[in-house]
Amino acid sequence: MCSFLDPRYTFTVSKKQTAAGCADAMNHILEQYFCEEATLLNDGMCEAGLKSLMVNGKACLANPEDYTARAEMMFACSLACNGILSLGNSESGWPMHGIEHALSGFYDITHGEGLAIITPRWMRHILSERTLPRFVKYGINVFGIDPSLPKMEIAEKAIDATYAFFEEMGIPMHLKEVGIGPERIDEMAHHVAVNEGLENAYVPLLEQDIKEILLASL
Repeated sequence: MCSFLDPRYTFTVSKKQTAAGCADAMNHILEQYFCEEATLLNDGMCEAGLKSLMVNGKACLANPEDYTARAEMMFACSLACNGILSLGNSESGWPMHGIEHALSGFYDITHGEGLAIITPRWMRHILSERTLPRFVKYGINVFGIDPSLPKMEIAEKAIDATYAFFEEMGIPMHLKEVGIGPERIDEMAHHVAVNEGLENAYVPLLEQDIKEILLASL
């Protein structure tokens, strides 16, 4: 199987969908990066992919007909989605996608925007001594955070930087901004817990965990 990618077809994609697509691709990489066991090679590819998407995503918003930026973004999106970044890594369970599927299913919101909203809240929810090394590596290698800082501070700054990037791209960062209130949080949390198998994720998520992430995203 192969694909032929022509960046010119993306010149007319709206800024909203360009930003959402960038967020979606970044999340695909993050879902493969945050796992129990990873290879040095895959970590490097994931980190480079994230940095490429952030640089070129902003460039595409600034100039939608920037061929070079569109081309690199398309290539990064292809790598994010074709499974190569997970080869040799343990399964992550794709928890952020599992939660967002309910948002788009119940409310028909833009998938990439839902992922951007969920991502930093999921990160903060799972941050612990166990997951700290992954966040530290992410913060140093993706955002260039000072490695001499205390490890927990690096992790917190990395999560804040993730949020700030999506916000800078013009993505709404609260569920209430895309028309989702607290009314169906319990229903969605239950749906995700029953159907998405997140009890087997990188950090297991039970119904109460999912509810807390959704509430934090309001």
